[in-house]
Amino acid sequence: MTVTLADVAARARVSPATVSRVLNGNYPVAASTRERVLRAVDELDYVLNGPASSLAAATSDLVGILVNDIADPFFGIMAGAAQTEIGGQEGTGRAGGEKLAVVCNTNGSPERELTYLTLLQRQRAAAVVLTGGALEDPGHIAAMAAKLAKLADAGTRIVLCGRPPLPGSESVAAALAFDNRGGGRRLTEHLVTLGHRRIGYVAGPTERTTTRHRLEGHRAALAAAGVDEDQDRLTVHGPYARRSGYEATLELLRREPGLTAIVAANDTVALGACAALRDQGLRIPEDISVAGFDDLPFSVDAVPALTTVRLPLYEAGARAGRLAMGNEAPPPGGIATIPAELMARNSTAPPRKG
Repeated sequence: MTVTLADVAARARVSPATVSRVLNGNYPVAASTRERVLRAVDELDYVLNGPASSLAAATSDLVGILVNDIADPFFGIMAGAAQTEIGGQEGTGRAGGEKLAVVCNTNGSPERELTYLTLLQRQRAAAVVLTGGALEDPGHIAAMAAKLAKLADAGTRIVLCGRPPLPGSESVAAALAFDNRGGGRRLTEHLVTLGHRRIGYVAGPTERTTTRHRLEGHRAALAAAGVDEDQDRLTVHGPYARRSGYEATLELLRREPGLTAIVAANDTVALGACAALRDQGLRIPEDISVAGFDDLPFSVDAVPALTTVRLPLYEAGARAGRLAMGNEAPPPGGIATIPAELMARNSTAPPRKG
């Protein structure tokens, strides 16, 4: 049964004219009224463009790319590569098969993530690319599965890039998942091979899949090497930000002054860790080794060059763009694990003797 403007008005307890004003954005409406209307639109799955409701799975030329923080190179590189593929690499000056890619910055907010998906659904987006780790919250997972199912039913192609498959959802056309566990394990194995045993870990936010998988890889390597230190005491969680790396490193040194190495959740966090160590008068790697994750462009130019794990961010983003456009066949089973490569550089060395 087709949902009408009048149905939305009845659900929101406003006039049809008010619903029209909210959806068209051409007239000021009280914030509380606007929120009520948008909630009714979402609950009833109302399609903004009336004639489009008769077109079943018709979609527009719009593709949404969701990122946590476009200022973070991790997301910026993937989004830029995806946008290049979606927009067409060799423009002819005329609209052809390319689409309009719009980057949606969620700031890591689960509410914003769902809101953007709702907005893209109303615009009958041809595809949606979701980048980066997922929030590990049962309520949000269920809400995401329901929202993505609605998008897929309307003809939107869903692609995950750097994000594990969504549990209980068959609406995703392709999931490109980074081998964060394997990368985390190889990085810590490198430090253990050098002779490190007292290793601090600056982790990301506790509720993110990326955080858990990288930490699991780190601890698996320690367990295999027989390192029986209290790992919870040597782990500090925080945002994926330089300041977090700085403050967490000071806390780790307070807890264990004898640390010989620090592993950071990503390269940006590692830069903060390096700054904290320098401010404490410690040399890298002579006094303490530091390692990151992702191999962002600045990592090789840091002093000393940062040991890290390389994720092929540009390649993954470009592949996600091709999948979103239907220019590449989905991987077998719809899921592909993208390998992570250890990049051993000058920020790690054997621990100082004595």
